[in-house]
Amino acid sequence: MDTIRHLYRIGHGPSSSHTMAPRKAAEMFKERFPEADHYKVALYGSLAATGKGHLTDVAIYEVLGKEKTEILWMADYVPTFHPNGMEFSAWDSDENLLDQWMVYSVGGGALSEGPDDTEIGDYYPLRNMTDIMQYLKKTGKSYWEYVEECEGKEIWDYLREVLHAMYEAIERGLTNEGVIPGGLNISRKAPIYLRRGKLMNPTMASVGRLTAYTLAVSEENATGGVVVTAPTCGSCGVVPGVLRYLHENLAYSEDTILRALATAGLFGNVVKHNASISGAEVGCQGEVGVAAAMAAAAAAQLYSGSIRQIEYAAEMALEHHLGLTCDPVYGLVQVPCIERNAFAAGTSIYVAEYVSFTDGSHLVSFDQVVEVMMHTGKDMPHLYRETSEGGLAKFVITDHF
Repeated sequence: MDTIRHLYRIGHGPSSSHTMAPRKAAEMFKERFPEADHYKVALYGSLAATGKGHLTDVAIYEVLGKEKTEILWMADYVPTFHPNGMEFSAWDSDENLLDQWMVYSVGGGALSEGPDDTEIGDYYPLRNMTDIMQYLKKTGKSYWEYVEECEGKEIWDYLREVLHAMYEAIERGLTNEGVIPGGLNISRKAPIYLRRGKLMNPTMASVGRLTAYTLAVSEENATGGVVVTAPTCGSCGVVPGVLRYLHENLAYSEDTILRALATAGLFGNVVKHNASISGAEVGCQGEVGVAAAMAAAAAAQLYSGSIRQIEYAAEMALEHHLGLTCDPVYGLVQVPCIERNAFAAGTSIYVAEYVSFTDGSHLVSFDQVVEVMMHTGKDMPHLYRETSEGGLAKFVITDHF
């Protein structure tokens, strides 16, 4: 199982699959053929269907140059390996093909050249939560200690950088106001929620802070700001919102929050390894659903939950997001994505509180619900997997465009 450094990636939104990974791929291809006279980039499947709304073309043009690059939008062709396929080609001034490269954006900003791609590192010998829990029970360790054991103590420096990037996104989102670009005329709400919360009773003020922190990151992502994939850009608000909220409520040290971030990363990594975090492959259950599971695990740990209670919290959060579709209106990471992050953050907190009343016993394991999520995603019609051809994207008609 790969390092959680590849789960938590710092970069520009609005989409880890459609913006962050294509930008990285363009950089890699340009480094190989800097002398090319011009480039062509064929975008397939989901990348082509929602690429314009996700700023895929902008990300590629910024690297290869708009005047030197032709983008071909080929939504009708869905590659077998993964629906987010892209093919780069470099040409000389006489229209001779120098080389071409097929690569896939497989979720969370990661790239793959196909089923035999060896980019994924082998950091974790135990690759499902059942085996991990048995090991923890035997050794007396916690989830975060297992992360440290597998990643090394240097992982804390990286996670500290990640946490600071998350909090910086919150601060920017609480400061910035105005309409989010894209054409839907959606206004930023995070600053308003925070201000209104301060005028209400303590309970409502608490709800206002959690919502504002989560919205702040999601709104920053929607404008192409710097965020952290957790596990994706489209679901990047949930974990930061929950961590910042509990950091303040419980007055914990930063090191304690970092351990919760490590635990969240471990649960997200198990899903990434055994299923998928790509909306184009399994729908939004693999993005916001997994983010909710990660945040619930972190929250349960911060509420002093047992190993079993933490796993229960993650399982419950993901279970109750099963079947969640990815149907962004006009292909923008705005509706329903931004609000969905806020509701998932609330669910994560509630789930962590729920399991605090239990001894951690439950029928469905985390590993089982991960497997079910993958099957559900595969059974889901492609209309509901980040193509913007079904659901809200089809039936919500506005006069903004």
